[in-house]
Amino acid sequence: MTPDASLDYIEALTEARSQETLWSMHTEMMATFGFDRLIYGYTGFRTDASLGDVDDFTILSNHDPAYLNAFLGDGLYFNGPMMHWCLHNTGACSWRWMAERRAAGALSPTELAVSDFNLSMGVTAGYSISFPTVSSRAKGALALTARLGMTQDEVDEIWQEHGRFIELSSQIAHLKILSLPYEHPRRALTGRQREVLEWVGDGKTIQDIATLLDRTPATVEKHLRLAREALDVETTAQALLKASFLKQIYKPES
Repeated sequence: MTPDASLDYIEALTEARSQETLWSMHTEMMATFGFDRLIYGYTGFRTDASLGDVDDFTILSNHDPAYLNAFLGDGLYFNGPMMHWCLHNTGACSWRWMAERRAAGALSPTELAVSDFNLSMGVTAGYSISFPTVSSRAKGALALTARLGMTQDEVDEIWQEHGRFIELSSQIAHLKILSLPYEHPRRALTGRQREVLEWVGDGKTIQDIATLLDRTPATVEKHLRLAREALDVETTAQALLKASFLKQIYKPES
C-alpha cells in the first residue's frame, strides 16, 4: 500500500459517521491482507472477576453466526487463550504464541477447550490486537482471523511487511468506534427516555423536567424507570452513567 493510499484510508476512517460504515470499510481493508474474519469487542464495565454483561459489550464481527453464537453466546470468549493475553497486555500478538503454549501443554483445560473449538471452526491462524486504555474498567481488542488454508508462517510474513499499518489503522478504527453510538437491542432507549436522562445529566429535577416537557412528574418518573429497566440498572445515576458509556445520550439527532 502506498503512503498516499494509507493516508486516504486513515482519513476515511476518521470521517465515518456510523459504526456500520466504519466496520464495513475496515473488514474490507483487512481482507486485502488476508484477514477475512474479524471480531472486535469493547467493554467499559470490566472488573477483576468479569468483563461485565455481554449485552453491554460493543461487538462487531463478520464471522459466521454459528461461530459467534457459541463463542459469545456460550461464553467461550472469556476462556480464550488470546483473550487472556489481551487482558494483560497491549499491542499485537501472533497466534503463534497460543500454538506454542498448546504444544508445550501450557494451556489450562478451559483454554484448551476454546482452542479446540476454534480449530474445529477453521479459526487457526491470525493476530490479536489489544488496545491501550486509561481506565481499569475498559478493554478493547480485535482478533483478525486469516483465510482458511493460510498458515501462521504466512500470516507472520504478512505482518512483518504490513503489521504497522494494520495495527495503526485498527487503533484508529477502535478510537472512532468509541465516539459513535452503539445500540444493543436489549439496551436501546426510546427518544423520550434519552431526553429525560439528558435533562437529569444537566442537573434538572423531576419537577423541572416535567415543566420543560409539559408532562406530569409521574410521567417523567415512568420514563426514567423504563430507562433503568432497559439498561438493567437500579438507580437513575447508574442509568445516566451507562447510557453515557454506550453513547446513547446527547446524540446529535436526539
